[in-house]
Amino acid sequence: MIVDQRVGLRIIGKEILGVILLMAAWDFAVVILFQVFHQEWMEQPSLPTSLIGSALALFMGFRSNSAYARWWEARTLWGATTNNCRSLGRQIGTLLGDRPDLMLATAAYPHALRGALGNIDVSEDVNRLLPPEMAKAIVGWRNQPNAILYQIGLGVSAEVAKKGIDGAVHGQIDRILSDLANAQGGLERIRNTPLPMQFSALPRTLVNIFCIVLPLSMVQTLEWITPLGSSLVGMLFLVLDKSAADLQEPFASTPHALPMATMARTIEIDVVQATGLPTPPPTTVVNGIQS
Repeated sequence: MIVDQRVGLRIIGKEILGVILLMAAWDFAVVILFQVFHQEWMEQPSLPTSLIGSALALFMGFRSNSAYARWWEARTLWGATTNNCRSLGRQIGTLLGDRPDLMLATAAYPHALRGALGNIDVSEDVNRLLPPEMAKAIVGWRNQPNAILYQIGLGVSAEVAKKGIDGAVHGQIDRILSDLANAQGGLERIRNTPLPMQFSALPRTLVNIFCIVLPLSMVQTLEWITPLGSSLVGMLFLVLDKSAADLQEPFASTPHALPMATMARTIEIDVVQATGLPTPPPTTVVNGIQS
């Protein structure tokens, strides 16, 4: 996630630079054809383009709101995961007693979750934290985060039966595990349900068409400075489209995605510190980006 505004502007500028250069080249071609070669077919009225631009702006605004709502829901669910992992670690440490293996499994869970959501290899972090017997038990499970929750549940049940702990205490811990499973389900729903085609592919197509038609309606009024006006207006639509496209994929490996590695590391530190074991340092911001 970009945390430095200046870096964010540079990244977005680089991402749309190629399209802007193509758009500027087309604008110059339109000006030359109109001003030098006097192509009468280019004398297009500006009113239809203005109306199309207004309708497109409303559509793009609605699409951006939908993409941001999707991104923010993912961030909210990750926040719930953070809180519940901390609560689970505290409950295991204070109510069940000496079970550092369960606390380490709790710390491994968010790493496994970010790996499943982002389709990335997190085996180093998971194997570093997950107790060997649990690591063997989850081999072959398609859903590794859910398998870790299952193993934690088994460990809690065994400890409750061994020590004769009150059922109400067991119920408290089980509710936290259920809340983690519910948050994971919400995150998986976002990952497995992309925005409809009308909100993903269609806006980019409409913006490209609009940018092609735009200089044809401007050249009669702006003449030689048409590339400046057309490129500025087109750039606004391109930036809006690119921003929405980035937000609609909160788990992608891009600078605009959620900082899942940072959140998982934060959970690990908070949970593992209670066991007295050494913890890795927090992640750092690199070139204005929080991973």
